[in-house]
Amino acid sequence: MSNEVNKSKILSSLFWKLMERGGTQGIQFIVQIVLARLLIPEDYGIIALVTIFIIVANVFVQSGFNTALIQKKDANEADFSSVFYLSLFVASVLYVIFFFAAPLIAAFFEEPQLISVLRVLSVTLFFGAFNSIQNAIVARKMQFKKLFFSSLGAIVVSGTVGIVMAYAGFGVWALVVQQITNQLLTNAILWFTVKWRPRLLFSFKRVKSLFSYGWKLLVSSLIDRLSRDLSSLIIGKIYNAEMLGFYNRGKQLPELIVTNINGSIQSVMLPALASQQDNRQRVKEMVRRSIVTSSFILFPMMVGLAVIAKPLVKILLTEKWIPCVPFLQIYCISYSLWPIHTANLQAINALGRSDIFLKLEIIKKILGLAILGVTVFYGVYAIALGSIINGLISTIINSFPNGKLLNYSYKEQWKDITPSLLLSLVMGAAVYNVQLFGMTEWPTLIVQGFVGIILYVGMARIFKLECFTYLLLTCKDILTNRKGVTL
Repeated sequence: MSNEVNKSKILSSLFWKLMERGGTQGIQFIVQIVLARLLIPEDYGIIALVTIFIIVANVFVQSGFNTALIQKKDANEADFSSVFYLSLFVASVLYVIFFFAAPLIAAFFEEPQLISVLRVLSVTLFFGAFNSIQNAIVARKMQFKKLFFSSLGAIVVSGTVGIVMAYAGFGVWALVVQQITNQLLTNAILWFTVKWRPRLLFSFKRVKSLFSYGWKLLVSSLIDRLSRDLSSLIIGKIYNAEMLGFYNRGKQLPELIVTNINGSIQSVMLPALASQQDNRQRVKEMVRRSIVTSSFILFPMMVGLAVIAKPLVKILLTEKWIPCVPFLQIYCISYSLWPIHTANLQAINALGRSDIFLKLEIIKKILGLAILGVTVFYGVYAIALGSIINGLISTIINSFPNGKLLNYSYKEQWKDITPSLLLSLVMGAAVYNVQLFGMTEWPTLIVQGFVGIILYVGMARIFKLECFTYLLLTCKDILTNRKGVTL
């Protein structure tokens, strides 16, 4: 595949991935605002606790095979069907475990409602087994347009169902049914758009081959999920579901933005990098472009969101959610580092070095546990602040192997993103000072948004930032290259 054709396919895939993430997350954001106004923080705390168990279980269901299927050059029907049946078996075992363990989990957290919620929401494990194969096929073929329609259709219907149930007074069950409906519809739509059906094939040899790569990702993902969710488990146990609701709500908005933009880029980059894994120089160029572009977009958004956090929460979620503001501001800083994390890790995966990936995860999680072990004694806000310290040190750890693998050092990476960071900080200071004019909240937010965009784009143009010029040319290519993107 020539670089020109490859670029066209990457741009097309990126466009549809951004459309999928942007469309679904945009609608999900609106749905969550409405639900947050109708429900209480305790409802979100209960769902947050249950979701932790579901997410960790899904790591076992997918077992690292999803990434292994994407990375493997000669994956065939025997690979896909074998992984599907294995994942379905694991999902069944985990569902039985959760069903009988639910009373013990509820007793531990002193939340009786967890019993029924966990038993019902665990059904989504079966959807995850099927969806992981569908997503792997879509990613291999870079047909992200299909994910756009499935995700968008599912979120519209499930969001409507959730809002109606919340308005009718169903409380936490509005969130439960919304999640189940969303995943059920996503699978159903992809069933018709992705022409893959499981066949009566199972090969232990194929599974063993994939597992030799995927088990390291399984362990890495498990360590990552447990360490990321451990703070929520501790808050839910030491404090209560309401405080956990504030904590998770504060994390959610910056996470939503970063997952949408950086997640879209990285979803496309893994198969793109894997296709070029024999050309290290080309991989370096793609990784660098990913880090620089993601940072240029995310830095100003995270800085701006942190500055306007309090009035934004008051307007969108009402006064009852004001305690989540400090968490929102803290995680804006923490999530702004994600482009460095994910781009470096995707490069390592694409090069087939899951052994290095696992070692990095072990080192980072030992560090994370040490930081959590210290901060837990100083309160819930200290726990959140620990994520920033952990994130900064982890950027060094994640980038270290690529200093040798790709000749792309940590120093060089920060040199690439520093211009965007400096412009974002200047923009943030200007946006913050708008509130000194004494306007009411709505006019203040509107002026802050206008000032932030004009100032950041203007400075990027004046200083001729390379990433700004690249983005303009990329947008032009997307809009004019009918061969690459069919609207």
